Amino acid sequence: MSSSSETISPQTQEDLKIIRRGCDELLVESELAQKLEKSRASGEPLRIKLGLDPTAPDIHLGHTVVLNKLRQLQDLGHKVIFLIGDFTATIGDPSGRNSTRPPLTREQIETNAQTYYSQASLVLDRSRTEVRYNSEWCDSLGTRGLIQLASRYTVARMMERDDFTKRFKGGIPISVHEFIYPLLQGYDSVALKADMELGGTDQKFNLLVGRELQKEYGMAQQCVLTMPLLVGTDGVEKMSKSKGNYIGVTEAPDSMFGKLMSISDTLMWKYYELLSFLSLDEIAALKAEVDAGRNPRDVKVLLGRELVARFHGAAAAESAAEAFDARFRDGAVPENMPEVTIAGAPLGIAKVLREAGLVPSGTEANRNIEQGGVRVDGQRVEDRALTLAAGEYVIQVGKRRFARVTLVAA
Repeated sequence: MSSSSETISPQTQEDLKIIRRGCDELLVESELAQKLEKSRASGEPLRIKLGLDPTAPDIHLGHTVVLNKLRQLQDLGHKVIFLIGDFTATIGDPSGRNSTRPPLTREQIETNAQTYYSQASLVLDRSRTEVRYNSEWCDSLGTRGLIQLASRYTVARMMERDDFTKRFKGGIPISVHEFIYPLLQGYDSVALKADMELGGTDQKFNLLVGRELQKEYGMAQQCVLTMPLLVGTDGVEKMSKSKGNYIGVTEAPDSMFGKLMSISDTLMWKYYELLSFLSLDEIAALKAEVDAGRNPRDVKVLLGRELVARFHGAAAAESAAEAFDARFRDGAVPENMPEVTIAGAPLGIAKVLREAGLVPSGTEANRNIEQGGVRVDGQRVEDRALTLAAGEYVIQVGKRRFARVTLVAA
């Protein structure tokens, strides 16, 4: 930091420690320190922006990584602006893609936006959240205003973006409207007078555009904080519905708990850092207990209880934990069983049984399902059309055939 620690109050230093937790980058930290000092002196909360295009109606735990950081900032006394990109969603964000993303229709946007904020509010404090839609200012910008906005940013700077550079070098078309997207996202920060903007690591370029445009408009520049992309239950790819390795915030408690118990012991600590509301000191104490011999499964249960309780309540978390434990107690599941890894998730249950070597054919798989002889993580399978997402499962056929199956995305 350019400012010496002596010019920053102990409270601000403590706030910065909380803000830095789990983040990938914080730009520029010295500026944020001064903003925090000014906020404390004036009593005016900082305006913290998160922009989200409602590309899907439901959110998963990966989305809550940034939401958790917003909640921490709310708990420090600041105002969160939950910006729904109803206008920019009609363009399509090309971030991290090797082709143009299809834009959404107005009907799709409105449908998705209806549930998006209600689900985000399971994490955020509604009383300290301001909900805005960027059509408020983008609709009235007009052709003249858009051209004036475009004049404030160069093509050379735009081509510094990694995905644009790769597509250009690879001869993959880049439409002109794709340059407009980061400009409009940046203009959101101008319109909202944001002091700080958050996003995933894949949004860094767009967030910095907002910072530069604020400078062009003679405003104080926002600070930028990027959060890592949460790895999914497969332990390989980022959490994504399309990869089948996600945990939805509205999933049933038993399903959510079971998926959390399926993650590896190593990945568990990253989930603690990015998803848990425990302090870093409390997490460090749990790590020390595991290093001293405590079963990591016990610590994973604590994480599962915390997250299920957050979205479904303490009673549901307790019930889910007891149901999970009941399926594996009293020697019902052997300690040693074949371990199989199968690619191509999500996969139908019959194919999983066949490729895991638990049945000789799909016909035999269906027969066992119809007779009630197939269980996944202790639960009887009744639907022959059941599809399993990426993750780890204990699968049982009959009384004696078991396999620990790890499904990975294609």
